[in-house]
Amino acid sequence: MRVALVHYWLVNWRGGERLFKAIADLFPQADIYTHVADPELLARELPNRSVNTTFISRLPRARRYYQKYLPLMPMALEALDLQSYELVISSESGPAKGVVVSPHATHICYCHSPMRYVWDRYYDYRNFYGGLSRFAMVPLMHYMRLWDQLSAQRVDYYIANSHFVGKRIHKYYGRHAEVIYPPVAIREFDTTRPAEDFYLYVGRLVPYKRPDLLVEACTRLKRRLIVIGDGEMLPRLKRIAGPTVELLGAQEFDVIRDHYARCRATLFAGVEDFGMVPVEAMASGKPVIAYGHGGARETVVDGLSGVLFDEPTPESVMDAIRRFERSMDRFDRRAICAHAAQFSDLVFRERFCAYLSNVVPGALKESAEAHTRTTPAAQRVRRIAM
Repeated sequence: MRVALVHYWLVNWRGGERLFKAIADLFPQADIYTHVADPELLARELPNRSVNTTFISRLPRARRYYQKYLPLMPMALEALDLQSYELVISSESGPAKGVVVSPHATHICYCHSPMRYVWDRYYDYRNFYGGLSRFAMVPLMHYMRLWDQLSAQRVDYYIANSHFVGKRIHKYYGRHAEVIYPPVAIREFDTTRPAEDFYLYVGRLVPYKRPDLLVEACTRLKRRLIVIGDGEMLPRLKRIAGPTVELLGAQEFDVIRDHYARCRATLFAGVEDFGMVPVEAMASGKPVIAYGHGGARETVVDGLSGVLFDEPTPESVMDAIRRFERSMDRFDRRAICAHAAQFSDLVFRERFCAYLSNVVPGALKESAEAHTRTTPAAQRVRRIAM
């Protein structure tokens, strides 16, 4: 069976790209299509793979300013000739699912989110910009909504990365989505380190992740907070941070993993589609104090693996920290790790393979089996695939 895999762009390595690699590993012979790709990233993460880019990659400075070419991406996707493929799997949160496939092919879309700047976060993005950019967004996003809704009907089956996203897929596309949580490499995290006297934030410093709430809350409570990440909010956070807040900027994974292992708890205030950070913290045996909305509502269990707060305000964060500190001795490291295990890469492979074998019988017979037949864990995947 000829297989094509489509991802919106391969210029960063975040949760969406790690999920895409997990799918690509199941199909080592599949061809990969994307709008623009970083050769160094491909050599490191997807070596020896056939990666094809759309005409977007040939436009001026596309690798850096690819998002500026959003209006051309629908046309670029439709220019791809995928008629020879029997199975197409797209990975979507930017324009990826709009490819035109053969009438005899099956198109499965793993949707991390309907495009946020087009749908649920459109007004946040529009209000962020000013002048000509804000004026231009009105007709552009109208056009993108029409195309996005139209192209959504080209997909045969949807998979969502959370029930939260599944509801948005139904809302904007009128389609049902199977929920399969994305893979987290939980075995890479250290569960042996004792907790030290600091809280942790990991993530980009952008408005929708609300790191400002955490910085303000810990400043007012005089609690030590270490912030790992970079982004447009860094200057503001430096202005409001008190002496107990330390801003480390972007760090390598080994540094992040070390802080997960040593923190008292990880703080999480954004509304994420799924959210890798809480699961990575729990895989380290540490609780999570999170805003109880979005993906965190599905990954963090109040009282078992963390504490949830109800309002996106510094006061609500402060109350959640106090509640956590009154009961933190009740949180059991082994129970937290066991809870995180349901989001492992092995569980993802099992569920994804089982779903794929149900909707496209035989799709994995000569690809995933041949690729993974050597390990005991892979035998479980093979049995499901067969």
